[in-house]
Amino acid sequence: MHSSDARILRGAAIPTALAGAAAIVVGLLVAGGGGALGAAFGTLVAIAFFTVSVVAVSHASKISPQMMFAAAVFSYITKVFAMFGLIAVFQNTTAWDSQVFGYTIIALTLVWIVAEIRVATRSKTPYIDDPAESTGSTGTGGGLAASTGRTDTGAPSGSAADRSP
Repeated sequence: MHSSDARILRGAAIPTALAGAAAIVVGLLVAGGGGALGAAFGTLVAIAFFTVSVVAVSHASKISPQMMFAAAVFSYITKVFAMFGLIAVFQNTTAWDSQVFGYTIIALTLVWIVAEIRVATRSKTPYIDDPAESTGSTGTGGGLAASTGRTDTGAPSGSAADRSP
């Protein structure tokens, strides 16, 4: 996992776990032991689902940058079906309070998203790949000029016939 992905995962998972602990206490106070169990299960589901997305996209980024979108969409669709499966399996359960479970999922989803946005906006992660690194150039202008037809100063390179579309 890339260090920026690990930083985002930590930055979102820790506040979500703390909010989940608070949800367990609130669930205990509102609905007793069933509420606490529903909040605990909701916390586990929220953290697991969001962690799967970050890990899948991070792993896909090692394979190809174009695979990141496919991994994000595939993990999202998988989570939607998994959530439908959980709801179908546990729809008549009396082991926990299903309303506390649902509200915990909604609250922790908001906490995770806000925390992830906060970490992403505060980190100084470059979002553009350096063309010199991708072509193996040493920065003499060959890599940038070869890929874009421009020199490091932005001026067009090569003959006019080479630059035509």
